[in-house]
Amino acid sequence: MAALCALLAALYACSPLQPIPTPTSLPPTASPVPSATITPSPAPTSTVTPLACLTNPGRVEEGSLASITPPQEFRVYLPPCYNEKTDQRYPVLYLLHGQTYSDDQWIRLGAVSAVDQLILSGGSTPFIVVFPDDHYWNLPPGPGFGRRLVDELIPYIDTNYRTFPDRDHRAIGGMSRGAGWALRLGLTRWDLFGTIGLHSLAIFQEDASEINRWLADIPPDARPRVFMDLGDNDPERARASQVEAQFNDFGLFHEWHLYTGGHTEEYWGAHVQEYIQWYAEGWNHSP
Repeated sequence: MAALCALLAALYACSPLQPIPTPTSLPPTASPVPSATITPSPAPTSTVTPLACLTNPGRVEEGSLASITPPQEFRVYLPPCYNEKTDQRYPVLYLLHGQTYSDDQWIRLGAVSAVDQLILSGGSTPFIVVFPDDHYWNLPPGPGFGRRLVDELIPYIDTNYRTFPDRDHRAIGGMSRGAGWALRLGLTRWDLFGTIGLHSLAIFQEDASEINRWLADIPPDARPRVFMDLGDNDPERARASQVEAQFNDFGLFHEWHLYTGGHTEEYWGAHVQEYIQWYAEGWNHSP
């Protein structure tokens, strides 16, 4: 045993155990790189800039068919945004003035203002209004007005303005003598007009005996919308009432209004807004 201990002592003396070094610091560890926080921007939304014309009134142009004899003068009302909305088409209303007056009569009595108000308020689809001139009423060319209107002016308007060129989108109306023309043209050319307005009708004497025949010639499915009104002191009351009675006898549905008033601009001006509203209603309910 003594010998073994001496041997072990000698071995430790020759190869002493070395302590394992203790690292004084750990190698640095990389800190995680912070990820970027991305807040997505909202997707851009398309904004439609309102057309300024939507709040502006329409405009009136003057024209003349100088290529025919006599020349046919007219004024035409174009609704708001007519120039901007180049792909839009419009119904057309032809308004005929009274005897001794000219194509500005309806405008003076407030028709254009009434149309503007109706369209800009959203109360009606936009439409065009044509005011033909009939200042030859007491001259030899006078009887040719109807022919000029039908054969020349309507084709010109449909060619040069963006209209719906069909009877369902075309109306004719007039006051006094203009109503006489509207009655004749509306009934004999039912293929052109789907709506007729007769305001203080002054019927042409030669037309009185023709009305029943004209009505009978209109196909039942093509009978027009008709509006009649008259002042109770109108000198044309008896003859206009006879026409209204013929409508009843034939079974032609129509509106009939007898108001207080005479055969005057004061009377027509008081009702012009009602007239315009009635014409527009026909198009507001059409496809």
